[in-house]
Amino acid sequence: MGLTPTHPFPFLLFLFLFLSKATSRAPNRMLALVQNQPLVLKYHKGALLKGNISLHLLWYGTFTPTQRSIILDFLQSLTSTSAPHTPSVSTWWRTTESYRGGPCTLGIGNQILDQNYSLGKSLNTHHLLALASNPKLTSPRAVHVILTSADVAVQDFCVSQCGTHASAKTKSGQRIAYAWVGNSVTQCPGQCAWPFHQPLYGPQTPPLLPPNADVGVDGMVVNLATVLAGVVTNPFEDGYFQGPATAPLEAVSACTGIFGKGAYPGYAGDVLVENTTGASYNAVGLRGRRFLLPAMWDPISSTCKTLV
Repeated sequence: MGLTPTHPFPFLLFLFLFLSKATSRAPNRMLALVQNQPLVLKYHKGALLKGNISLHLLWYGTFTPTQRSIILDFLQSLTSTSAPHTPSVSTWWRTTESYRGGPCTLGIGNQILDQNYSLGKSLNTHHLLALASNPKLTSPRAVHVILTSADVAVQDFCVSQCGTHASAKTKSGQRIAYAWVGNSVTQCPGQCAWPFHQPLYGPQTPPLLPPNADVGVDGMVVNLATVLAGVVTNPFEDGYFQGPATAPLEAVSACTGIFGKGAYPGYAGDVLVENTTGASYNAVGLRGRRFLLPAMWDPISSTCKTLV
């Protein structure tokens, strides 16, 4: 199946702006978030992903069973009704219901393990499209999610993005949505695994201990949460966003760097701390698994909403 890409949506730049406070080119819009200035994501009258949506997963490279279980527990927790813990991952995801069209219920679809690096260890945008077009992943009402391991380099990874989502058209004209997130632990943890690693830029506050004791994978969860919220609320460049369609601020990227109340550049906010391990978290999912999830823009209050 041939695919024609539209513009991807990177969000690493917004983290740089948040942590560094200002650069010669950086506007103050990220700083305005922590100063409680109005923030509005405009609806551009396009389709959103609502209803039942399958997440088809392609694990590219080497992931341990534990690493896969962390990510799968997060994804399954997003719309689970069997997690009695509060604050919960499902409560965080429920904010997407406030965007036009009602709830989006995510479920795990097909999974592919590409442990042999079928396209090599250095991928570009065309490679991501090729992976997203795998016939085993193709089905209506789905998001194709590509997850790359720590030893895989991806075009613009650590330069201008920690992950991205985009849409593409098949030869038949069908539009599909896909997303990519990589493990940054050996390449740029200070950029793409903050606040679990010392930041590359800005205030050098001590990093938080990751809730699952894996800096790279816990960082992937933060970035995966970002792109999934973006892909369901702005899948085809005409949903909810602020700024240019080719570099938009979206549901979570508009709130980059905020994990709890009182956040400011270099400080993630007041989050919960596990008594025995000292690990930081703000959400609990299936099997009691803990996660640290970023704030999401709430259309009702027009603010970046945190769980704690």
